[in-house]
Amino acid sequence: MAPPKRPAVRTALRSAVAAVIASAALLAAGPARAAGTPDAPAKTRVEVEIPGPEHGGEAGSGHARVPAGGGAAKSGSARLSEADRAADGEVTKVVDNGPTTDRLDVVVIGDGYTAAELAKFHTDAKDKWAEVTAVEPYATYRNLFNVWTVDAVSHDSGVSGDPDRATTRDTALGAYFWCEDIERLLCIDQPKVDSYVAKAPAADLVIVLANSAKYGGAGYNEPSATLGYEGISTASAGHAKSGQVAIHETGHSLGKLADEYFYPGVPDYEKYTGPEPGESNISTLTADQLAARRAKWYRWLGEPSPDGGTVGAYEGGGYYVTGLRRPTDSSIMRVLGKPFNLPGVESMIAGFYQHARIATPLTPTDRTLRLRHTAKAAVPRLAGADGRQPVVRWYLDGRELKRFQGRTEVAVADLWLFDLRTHKLTVTAEDRTPSVRDPKIARTLRSSVDWNVRL
Repeated sequence: MAPPKRPAVRTALRSAVAAVIASAALLAAGPARAAGTPDAPAKTRVEVEIPGPEHGGEAGSGHARVPAGGGAAKSGSARLSEADRAADGEVTKVVDNGPTTDRLDVVVIGDGYTAAELAKFHTDAKDKWAEVTAVEPYATYRNLFNVWTVDAVSHDSGVSGDPDRATTRDTALGAYFWCEDIERLLCIDQPKVDSYVAKAPAADLVIVLANSAKYGGAGYNEPSATLGYEGISTASAGHAKSGQVAIHETGHSLGKLADEYFYPGVPDYEKYTGPEPGESNISTLTADQLAARRAKWYRWLGEPSPDGGTVGAYEGGGYYVTGLRRPTDSSIMRVLGKPFNLPGVESMIAGFYQHARIATPLTPTDRTLRLRHTAKAAVPRLAGADGRQPVVRWYLDGRELKRFQGRTEVAVADLWLFDLRTHKLTVTAEDRTPSVRDPKIARTLRSSVDWNVRL
């Protein structure tokens, strides 16, 4: 399914914020300055989110337009030895939960790893994915994901800008700190990244890990028109907090969530006066107005949220101090290290099911099954603490076969067919999670498989 287009208001907000940040030259604890290269053609630049400062709570510091092709440090693959080039580009499926057509496929690529350090990269990739899947709703839905690594062999170990601005390294993806004069902004050569992403069988989300312990990251959150992925998150493999940056970025790319942080004291960002934003987690409405109009996250009002407190309409969000409201005070879309709030969890689950199905045929569906055959389907197990699992039901010509409920395989001989007609056997799997209250989203949490069967 094609990823939904980002609402125009978000693009306008981001562009405006980047402009304000660039002109204000704020302190490091606030939104970072994005001083671009004036003569760079606009078409060669992409918008990225800047992570918040290392020593602070804010998840982000606005956005900047950065060179799509990276900075001064370029890839030097031509300088690799023949043995190194042979190792470059190898693809490994490190988490296998089913076919790419029915799973959300994550592609992890490392930068600044030499051929001798590829084992370290694989360990770093597994560790970072374990960090992501420790956070809800990833924890519950981890079995909806496949994870692939693509080996990118660098000439030098480490990345440019680490430990200092003067350090340059020859790496496969050209990753570098000090992007746009912001030390913690970790940019990459996106076309080069894409050349490695293309080697994987499928990509819905991309994570680039820099071989570094320095704090940093970036969110390239525009979907790829050619490769289909929702976005690229960059992170330092060796810094624990940078993993939180990557999780925050998936809130944008998969959940289509807005930033919930804001900029006190920044000119023109004291009050938002524009139209109602398209994102599900910011609104111009008060809690009473949300309830009265049955809008946005009204179904969650008053409920205790994982990030603390109750769901309401808290002043400040989408970069503005007033005029926009957020569901809770301190979700991960505002503060690193916090969980997603209840409306955010719902949006993330919706994003997961844009790419994943919970009923996968194991028995081919392109032939008629006879008495000797068995219809089999795979239904991923949910890993939530409550033990809840998808509801599995079977139907013959639309009539439910209740005796088979919960099973993932049914023998044709057990269907008690008494004529020579071709019948339709259907299995459905439905996720009835209490974390989704929007009926429109709930309808997407169901999938089915059909077979033709006969005596």
